[in-house]
Amino acid sequence: MFALAGMIFVTSFNTAKGTNLRTDDSLLKLSDLIEQRSHENAELDRSTSALRRDVDALARRDDGSTEAEDEKLRALEVAAGTEKLGGRAVSVTLNDAPPNAQAAPGYPEPQANDLVIHQQDLQAVVNALWQGGARGIQVMDQRLISTSAVRCVGNTLILQGRVYSPPYKVTAVGDPDRLRQALTASPAIQNYQLYVKAYGLGWKVDEREAVTLPGYSGTVDLHYAKPAQ
Repeated sequence: MFALAGMIFVTSFNTAKGTNLRTDDSLLKLSDLIEQRSHENAELDRSTSALRRDVDALARRDDGSTEAEDEKLRALEVAAGTEKLGGRAVSVTLNDAPPNAQAAPGYPEPQANDLVIHQQDLQAVVNALWQGGARGIQVMDQRLISTSAVRCVGNTLILQGRVYSPPYKVTAVGDPDRLRQALTASPAIQNYQLYVKAYGLGWKVDEREAVTLPGYSGTVDLHYAKPAQ
């Protein structure tokens, strides 16, 4: 037993090299690593967007296409979400309940999950805005396209390789009246409104007369699927 204990002490000494093995100072916390990767992905998105603009400009110099073909291409780019889109808009902001949130009279005491924004809440807003005829949607500072996935891990949003914390802002360009009606008619949002009333979750809807959504700047290649022949 003494020999085994001595071997453990020697191994610990050689591993530590004079440092404290129990400290976290030399370790990169997972949250810090996620934030670092998120910043790197944001920078790569900006670089990719700039390169795509250069490639498009070079391709259009003299590609032999007709004016009708160029117009068709521009329409496809707008539909795909890779071009800027402007117009009247509705913005929806969702937020976690305040730290000292208490249940409103007549409601049970909240659990931890009752006080935070969940993935289904964001998805409900996005889906309702599409159903309301939105011509384009932006979540936080990123444009959504057909392959975009709104996913939450814990109380953070992961969107196209970048990480966001609440409050979450969703902006849709379209007819404000139709967009508002779609939000009101959504059963999932009606359920969310119960938690707004009961526990103080954040909910704010604003109309904006002139908004310009950025074009999607990420990759458009499919990683896990192929177009059908």
